[in-house]
Amino acid sequence: MGERLFGGKGDSEYTANFSQVPDHMLTKKTPGVKPCESSACREVSIGHSSFHRHIRAGTEHKPYAYKEHEGKLYMRKQHKKVFSHRHSFRTHETPLTGDKPYDCKECGRTFNSLTSLQRHMVRHNGHGPYICKLCGKVLAHLSSYRIHARIHTGEKPYKCEQCGKAFRTSSSIRAHERTHTGEKRYRCKECGKAFIHYSTFHRHKRSHTGEKPYECKECGKAFIDYSSFHRHKRSHTGEKPYECKECGKAFIYFSSFHRHKRSHTGEKPYECTECGKAFNLPSTFRIHKRTHTGEKPYECKECGKAFSCSGSLHTHKKTHTGEKPYECKQCGKAFSHLRSVQRHIKAHTGDEPYKCEICGKGAYTPSALQTHERIHTGEKPYECKQCGKAFTCSSSFRYHERSHTNTLYECKECGKAFIYPTSCQRCERTHTINI
Repeated sequence: MGERLFGGKGDSEYTANFSQVPDHMLTKKTPGVKPCESSACREVSIGHSSFHRHIRAGTEHKPYAYKEHEGKLYMRKQHKKVFSHRHSFRTHETPLTGDKPYDCKECGRTFNSLTSLQRHMVRHNGHGPYICKLCGKVLAHLSSYRIHARIHTGEKPYKCEQCGKAFRTSSSIRAHERTHTGEKRYRCKECGKAFIHYSTFHRHKRSHTGEKPYECKECGKAFIDYSSFHRHKRSHTGEKPYECKECGKAFIYFSSFHRHKRSHTGEKPYECTECGKAFNLPSTFRIHKRTHTGEKPYECKECGKAFSCSGSLHTHKKTHTGEKPYECKQCGKAFSHLRSVQRHIKAHTGDEPYKCEICGKGAYTPSALQTHERIHTGEKPYECKQCGKAFTCSSSFRYHERSHTNTLYECKECGKAFIYPTSCQRCERTHTINI
């Protein structure tokens, strides 16, 4: 006779949104073994070992004591950690040794315990007793389901006493607490860099070994970690799980979705302390800061000209190759980069959606409107460190900077030198007209 593996009280609050597979998948037939029932909670266990583990879970009896090793990066005094289950005791040892002997044959991911591997395998085979009715995710254990359910309910029962931030799981809050203490348990033997989380440390080690265990079967591209590999697979399947409720636009990556939401809210959390300009992306903010510091890390190998961002260098390279891949369908004029052709097309359509509230002048883009408005406010956020002259827009400021350098643009026809490339180009055109 088969006995149910699940039977504890107090689980009704979690069963509203999950389904169980047929009873035969929740039973275990063990000839000659009678089930054991707990008098405290009516929990049914198969076999005496499971029953005794369950009883210990309801008492303070923890027979397995573990003494942490000296010389590890825990930076604590020696103490004895006690466990109620032998499995928990053995699993606890793993972060110290770094041993992950259980390997998933589907994706190559490694685990420190057999149960962790078994839980992971549910992702691949889709077989598990708990199925979330809200998103369809299959889970192997009730404890896993309880944690998963919090994603939908928004429940975060673990709150940090330092900053008030809340978390869904106890492991997440423990890891977070280390950001306050500064404790970095895991140190790389190769470069000495230390990490708060074991998972981050484990990924970092691959930067030294070059190991990329997660390979895409579609295109052969390999990845250091499973999460990057999982996100990449969506580029082949076309799956876009993150949909904007405002406009319906969907995204492959959560980070892209999160950035997009700011286009509706107008949120710009990254503000420049130099000029007060705000940005919705950290990458854009970092590039902007270089206009104040003068840092230009991207240099053209052809002419030595340097740029504050890689995109500007990429656009500049086309001046050497003569490449103009973007063509206007209205008049056939070609451009070296996409933004230029987009601005040009608006000149045909007369589309100037951004209007100045003071004088009514239209602008093609929000940034162009912002630059125009400075004419009225008198704001000049770009100041030359050499002579103190200030400018309303970054392009004028960059042009001015060249007046202090020795960079000159020479006309190929007459040899006349110019500070600005546009002046040189105008001179060259006068020669072609005269011809």
